[in-house]
Amino acid sequence: MANNTQHIVDKTSQLRAALTNHPVYTHIKSIYDLRVFMQYHVYAVWDFMSLLKSLQNNLTCTKVPWYPKGDANTRYLINEIVLGEECDVDMQGNRTSHFELYLAAMQQCGADTTGIAAFTTTLQQTGHFEDAFMAACTPAAARHFVTNTFDVIHSNKAYLQAAVFTFGREDLIPSMFLPLVSDIGKNFPGRFDVFEYYLNRHIEVDGGHHSQLALEMTALLCGSDEQKWAEAQIAVVQSLEKRVALWDGVCAAIQEKNMRRTV
Repeated sequence: MANNTQHIVDKTSQLRAALTNHPVYTHIKSIYDLRVFMQYHVYAVWDFMSLLKSLQNNLTCTKVPWYPKGDANTRYLINEIVLGEECDVDMQGNRTSHFELYLAAMQQCGADTTGIAAFTTTLQQTGHFEDAFMAACTPAAARHFVTNTFDVIHSNKAYLQAAVFTFGREDLIPSMFLPLVSDIGKNFPGRFDVFEYYLNRHIEVDGGHHSQLALEMTALLCGSDEQKWAEAQIAVVQSLEKRVALWDGVCAAIQEKNMRRTV
């Protein structure tokens, strides 16, 4: 299993490097740039929570009457991660999910939250993603990213969901967020402490406890089944490609917005 885990890491090393060194981080030079970034990235924050809860639904009993479901080890691993992501603490020590914390960060820097609000409200009311995307005028890159995530969710294959969650999110986020934290602190010293707290919280939690839990969960779910590991690798590659495309979309949007501002 350790060899299979390392194989995925090796096979995705170029994509991971492309994300860690993506030019999007150096494009965020003004408050306007940061707002554009957040208005795209918030969709990834939201669908992260959806991917997380799909794993919890598949690996534990979330209905009444309750019955034991699956392996107790995977139940523990996913519930431990859910606890940290859905019920963390904000800067004042109040319980909050990471999605709600991100919305607070957006509000602090004046980023428009009406798009993501329209998306989640419409989706909750209709259950149709196309309606929600249209109501929110969701950018194409964010739309494609969310669609790919929900393709994984709708596969109903817990081992695929775990692999994408692990290698496309938890194990990747610290190295991806470190350059962003550095640039935010340099370009906006002390101005957007909620966003800095959000990023640092993810680096701290995902870089240590959660990434190890997620790796263990994926290894347990794939086991010694080489077919599962092969499918997992394909899904992880697709997820990382969509993240690169999301960051590309942010860069293009920042450049377009800056061009309009200077005309």
